[in-house]
Amino acid sequence: MSHDNPLLRDDTLPAFSQIRPEHVPPAIDALLADYRDAINDLLAAGARHDFASVMLTQERLEQRLARAWAPVSHLHSVADSEALRAVYGPAEEKLTEHAIELGQNRDLYAAVQSLADAPDFAGLPRAERALVEHALRDFRLSGVALEEPARSRFREIGVELSKLSTEFSNAVLDASEAWHEHVSDERDLAGIPESGLAVLRQYAEDQQLAGYLVTLKQPSVQAVLTYADNRGLRERVYWAYQTRASDQGPNAGRFDNGARIEKIMALRHEAAQLLGFANAAEESLATKMASSPTEVMEFLHDLAARARPVAQQELATLREFARRELKLDNLESWDVGYASEKLRQQRYALDEEQLKPYFPLPAVIEGLFGITATLYGITLAEREGVDVWHPAVRYYDVRDADGRVFAGAYVDLYARNGKRGGAWMDVCRARFDDGAQRQLPVAFLTCNFAPPTDGKPALLTHDDVLTLFHEFGHGLHHLLTGIALPSIGGIEGVEWDAVELPSQFMENFGWNRQALDLFARHYQTGERLPDELFGRMLAARHFHAGLFLVRQLEFALFDFLLHLEYDPAQGARTLAVLEDVRKQVAVLHPPAWQRFPHGFSHIFAGGYAAGYYSYLWAELLSADAFGAFEEQAAASGTMMDRATGERFRREVLAVGASRPALESFMAFRGRKPEPEALLRSHGLA
Repeated sequence: MSHDNPLLRDDTLPAFSQIRPEHVPPAIDALLADYRDAINDLLAAGARHDFASVMLTQERLEQRLARAWAPVSHLHSVADSEALRAVYGPAEEKLTEHAIELGQNRDLYAAVQSLADAPDFAGLPRAERALVEHALRDFRLSGVALEEPARSRFREIGVELSKLSTEFSNAVLDASEAWHEHVSDERDLAGIPESGLAVLRQYAEDQQLAGYLVTLKQPSVQAVLTYADNRGLRERVYWAYQTRASDQGPNAGRFDNGARIEKIMALRHEAAQLLGFANAAEESLATKMASSPTEVMEFLHDLAARARPVAQQELATLREFARRELKLDNLESWDVGYASEKLRQQRYALDEEQLKPYFPLPAVIEGLFGITATLYGITLAEREGVDVWHPAVRYYDVRDADGRVFAGAYVDLYARNGKRGGAWMDVCRARFDDGAQRQLPVAFLTCNFAPPTDGKPALLTHDDVLTLFHEFGHGLHHLLTGIALPSIGGIEGVEWDAVELPSQFMENFGWNRQALDLFARHYQTGERLPDELFGRMLAARHFHAGLFLVRQLEFALFDFLLHLEYDPAQGARTLAVLEDVRKQVAVLHPPAWQRFPHGFSHIFAGGYAAGYYSYLWAELLSADAFGAFEEQAAASGTMMDRATGERFRREVLAVGASRPALESFMAFRGRKPEPEALLRSHGLA
């Protein structure tokens, strides 16, 4: 391996400052060539097939490839550039083609199958059996049984879908960065609190402009749609944001994802049918907890039947409030966030601006680490001098109770140009015990919060706090794995409709007084969050829970039905399916020009295709799991009970995909999940 190319070195951590776009093509080509040679050697005549020679060899090869590709993929998300895009797309296509080629290798499939057929297979450790079983399933889902020309066609589809996914994501980022509005007169921003104005001032300064710059970055959109008295500005921001990458809006047609959606849906359907599934929704369930489309649809429709009447009443109340108090006779989509915040302030005397001083980001991070120390006996300590991709990024060593460093995490929390929106956790390194060599798990934790301004620390909204806790929950799932086989350790291989359990579970601590006392202190005075203010937070916790749920149900049903009912003769019918779903569950219908699917990266450029329902499915599991801590608190007076935390770590976080998620849940909870837990978590039970 060349030591001149940082992607080809076996460094413990990536050398981000040394990685250049020109390093990507030769690194990927070299690694793929080595991978193919190693597989050929594995399958050579007379080669002995056992778990080590077949499965560990593949794990070793996958990790060599992942060590190079993970930092490249991450940089594409957080430090995008034209030069990186130019090499990223072709490299991703080669990787996709390689993965499908590998998945269709019948000799390799036979070698893995021989392990499952061996007399001693039942005696293997549970994790090793699971790795073999997952591999055999993935072979089938890669088309190993297909004959020509279907085999080649399946490969072509996989490569094209990879390309379209990248193009979709790029278009959303480009559309987001292409629109802004320069505001010179602060009176046009009346209603936006000082913290929001500071962010808009900073955006202007970044562009060498005086005054303020309204953008489509999340902190800007949130500030305008929640607080701006200027209704025209709210409408323009909503219009620009909700038409990104579409045929509508201020950049209509310029970044349009419409044709990409049509192609993605057609190709997914064709691929599913090649594998013998009726549609892409059925195919997606092959790696999920839900057993059938009927089970998913019944789950969603039952939830809709409970949530929609609540949402209808909430909207009626909001409309009346807006008409009476705000003189808005017609409540439009760009008014909802603004009117909701005004009603929330009136009803609960609660303003996010009152809360933000109590959530300075450094203290929130410290408190989050304190919670995990109490629950799991681990500590996170910042390490200086680690090579990072931006000065704002921090790196933390993760130590177990005995002081041993067993994992690490990069934390990148602020919105900026060249960084895609949203929040996510991704894998930098997976845990892998390969003989005497041990690779420690390392995570990327990414958010898009408003950065520090005017000498103040970054001040988070409570929703921001929950977002950080959510992504850190994913991180813990990866970092605390006890499985040293990367393909089934941490989050890898876990059923997609259960993978949100640890993340949504962590959000609950953002509502707990004992947990909040670890970090919710005024950034200037050090005063802890007052009981009276906390009481108002709790009172408002389920404010507009019905409206929130029907919106999530709209996303979930749209996604699932789009894949379930796709008909090649009719095409995707994207907007028609969306309208049908809205007739079923929505209580507020946005304007006809709204194009939220064109920016729906979760399902068109992420892993949630025919699986967005997973957020609600897993929320049931997480709410029920957190119930164990609530029961312990009722008995002992402490929510953050170490024994319960250790049990959650051992039975849920540590086991990865070495056993089905339902078994892990039952091992922790002692019973099957109770559906009422989800309704209770939203105050609807």
